[in-house]
Amino acid sequence: MEITASQLSQRILEIGLLEPLQMEQALSEAGSLECSTEELIRVLTRREFLTNLQVDRVLKGERTGYFYGDWKILYLIGAGTFARVYRSVNRANNRVAAVKVLRRRHRNEPVQVEQFLREARVGMQLRHPNIVAIHEVDPDPRYPFMVMEFVEGQTLRELIKVRTKLEPVIALRLMTDVASGLTYAITQGVTHRDMKLSNVLVTSQGRAKLVDFGLAALADTSNESAVADCPSARAIDYAALERGTGVRKDDPRSDIYFLGSMLYHIITGNPPLTETRDRLARLNVSRFREVPHITKIAPDTPLNVAAIIHKAMEFDPSKRYQTSAEVLEDLKSTLARLEAGDTLTTARIAAGRESTPAEDAATEGHNRTVMLIESKIEFQDLIREKLKKRGYRVLVISDPARALARFSPEEDPPADCVLFSAPELGAAAMDAFNKFASDEHTADIPALLLVDRKQQYIIRGAKLAPHRLMLAMPLKVKELRAALLKLLRTSNSEAN
Repeated sequence: MEITASQLSQRILEIGLLEPLQMEQALSEAGSLECSTEELIRVLTRREFLTNLQVDRVLKGERTGYFYGDWKILYLIGAGTFARVYRSVNRANNRVAAVKVLRRRHRNEPVQVEQFLREARVGMQLRHPNIVAIHEVDPDPRYPFMVMEFVEGQTLRELIKVRTKLEPVIALRLMTDVASGLTYAITQGVTHRDMKLSNVLVTSQGRAKLVDFGLAALADTSNESAVADCPSARAIDYAALERGTGVRKDDPRSDIYFLGSMLYHIITGNPPLTETRDRLARLNVSRFREVPHITKIAPDTPLNVAAIIHKAMEFDPSKRYQTSAEVLEDLKSTLARLEAGDTLTTARIAAGRESTPAEDAATEGHNRTVMLIESKIEFQDLIREKLKKRGYRVLVISDPARALARFSPEEDPPADCVLFSAPELGAAAMDAFNKFASDEHTADIPALLLVDRKQQYIIRGAKLAPHRLMLAMPLKVKELRAALLKLLRTSNSEAN
């Protein structure tokens, strides 16, 4: 049965969503009680007296679920297996918070109610910038709820759905935040037990916060049927990992494993564990033994990042990081190195290894010319000598402007790849490197910018691309050779 504007206004007042004066204002603007229901709804939502969620519930005839304690719900912002989360406002002071409400179907299940309340009690103990704060909990058996910090942003899972994967620097920044929150929680005697992308909130400022602490550990991980009946897929993963490695059911190193799996996922765009909805299949320990090494999935992953992931995801817990504090320390130091321009990747190492036979080493640069722009004579001589041994023809020019002048739109380029050396030339090398990238007749020619790690203004200002790389000094000749081979092979494949 359709509802009239008069009936709608009466329901709204009976529920307590609006004060009588607000309703009078809305009706006056809509044209009195004789207006259409649609027009009244348009006024109510345009004036922000009601949200679409509230209107929909009123139209369905629902009389409860609009208020939880002092909190009025506004919008649904998240829904999971156990609970829904609403953006809400405090009726007394208009403070905004997130209210998490246990779903109706679980309210008569003592185990689920206790797990929900346990999460709230655990969360209220934790106060850290990288953990979503829980401010209060109401154990009312009719509708248990908790009040949480409202985070403007999205889950890491939602972010990856849009972007597929993240640059290593961004991924490490987020995981450093996650590890920081986890490390603090462990010092308070709390493990997470549900480390996954949907339990990381990414703020609009790009910071990460952990949510949903306190997932109850399974009572008996040795009972396969009991484990399989658990509604949480990640809890099954934890149980399978711990049973397969013979550790106790709440081992803190399990959180470390799944922290590593999150980092793997957001860098490669693929989850490391085979996905399945079959709960018994999730208990198969081979899922953890058959994780492809990240260097095979994403060869451009920086080696130091790959090392962190590999150690965090060691199947043998004794070889894993033993504490989250250790992970945090490595994440911070590696992030600092990446931000300083350390770009050594598995792809570069692989490029170098492809020419390991002795008969190939002396001819790897055959018919290839490299131009080195460097003012220091000792370095000129060193690079010339080392590359000539590998078959390269080496042109050395000390002045960047003169070097660029050698590349004319009317003539074939004098070099297949150009090395711009900044430790001595400074900003002049970076400016030439960037101009080389922007000029139409040189934009596609491979180039390498060599920098000192202290030259932050150059590291931040360089225009990089798959065929324009940056290498931090000091570096080994084999690293330079690997980078050259990668660039030249990429250039050849694109030309073909």
